[in-house]
Amino acid sequence: MADLLKDKYNDTSVRKLALSVKDVYPSFEVERFVNDTIDNTWQELSLKARMRRITLNLGKYLPSDYEEALSVIDAVIKNLPADLNDFTLMYFPDFVEVFGLDEHHWNLSMAALERYTSSSSAEFAVRPFITNYEERMMAQMAVWAKHDSAHVRRLASEGCRPSLPWGQALTSFKKDPTPILGILEELKKDPSLYVRKSVANNLNDISKTHPELVAGIARDWYGENEHTDWIIKHACRTLLKNGNRDVLSIFGFLDSRHVTVNDFKLDSTSIAIGDRITFSFDIEAEKETKIRMEYAVYYVKANGKRNRKIFQISEISLKENEKKHYIKKHSFADMSTRKHYSGLHAVTLIVNGVEQGTLDFDVRSEQPVRTETLIDSI
Repeated sequence: MADLLKDKYNDTSVRKLALSVKDVYPSFEVERFVNDTIDNTWQELSLKARMRRITLNLGKYLPSDYEEALSVIDAVIKNLPADLNDFTLMYFPDFVEVFGLDEHHWNLSMAALERYTSSSSAEFAVRPFITNYEERMMAQMAVWAKHDSAHVRRLASEGCRPSLPWGQALTSFKKDPTPILGILEELKKDPSLYVRKSVANNLNDISKTHPELVAGIARDWYGENEHTDWIIKHACRTLLKNGNRDVLSIFGFLDSRHVTVNDFKLDSTSIAIGDRITFSFDIEAEKETKIRMEYAVYYVKANGKRNRKIFQISEISLKENEKKHYIKKHSFADMSTRKHYSGLHAVTLIVNGVEQGTLDFDVRSEQPVRTETLIDSI
C-alpha cells in the first residue's frame, strides 16, 4: 500500500522546518517547537490536523506581531529553491488563514497568500476569506486571475472551487456559482495546463449541482480555442459519465441507434476479492458513428447496498459496417481508495450514454484455486 501523504509530516520534516526557521530567526526554540508538535497524539492526527498543529506551534514560537512573523516566514521561503512547489509547505499559507483572517490584516494577508502560493498552494487558506468577506475576496481573486504567475492565476480558480477536495466547502457557491464564472471566463484560454486543469475541475464541481449551467457553458465555449476545448472536455467528465444528452451531443456522442453490441459476456461468474473480472463484447456500426464506450461496476458496500462507479473504455469513430472486438479486465484488489466486500456485483456496458446490457457476478471473500484461463487482452 502506498505511503500516506500525512506521513510526510514527521519528526524529520518538522525538525528540518524548525532549523530553517532558526537560521533566519535565531531565538526560535527548536526543541520546544518539535516536542510540542510531535507529541503522543501525533500518530492519530489526519493530514490537515498535522498541518494545523505545525501552524499553531509556529504561531506560538514566532514573533507575536503578525507582520514580523510573516517576515520570518518570508526569509525561510527565500532560502528555498526558487522553483520549489511542495504540498507539505502548506502550513505557510495556513499560517495566514489562522493568524491573518481579521480584516485589519487584509493587505498583509493578501500579499502573503500571493507570495506563498508559488511554493505551496494557498487554495485551502483563501476559503475562510471567501466565507467571511465574499465580495471583497472574489474581487481579489479576479485580480489574481490576471497575474503573470501561473501559480497565482491557478489560485484564483482553485481557491473558489465549490467542492475542493479536503477543503472547506463553499456552500454559497454550491447554491449559486455565478460569482465564480467571471474568473473562469478570464482563464479559459490560459496557456498554462496547470491553470486549465483547475478551471476544468472548478466547472466539474459546478456541474454536480448545476448541470444545465455547465452544459450551456460547454456549448458556448467549445470550438473557440484548443485550450478551451481541452478544458470543456475535462470539465464535462461527470456529465458524460451521467449520460447527459446535451453534453454528449457537443462531442458527437449522441447517436447510438446505428450501433449494435453483441456477445457481451463474462469470463467467470464468480471471483474472489483480489482477483479480477474479465468481460468481452463486439461492437458494430451500421453507418459511420462516433462512439464513447464506458462500463459501470455496481460494487457491494459494507452495508450490503450497491454503489455504481463508471469507468471509460474508449472513444472511437467506427466506419460503416466496421466491427471491433473488446476485452476488458477489472481488478478487485483492495486499494487505499477502495475496499471490496463479498456479494452480488454487476457490470453494465454503456455506449454513448445508453446502457447496452448488465451481467451479474459473485465476489467472494476467500481466494479460490483458479482453474479457468483468463482471456488475454488484445
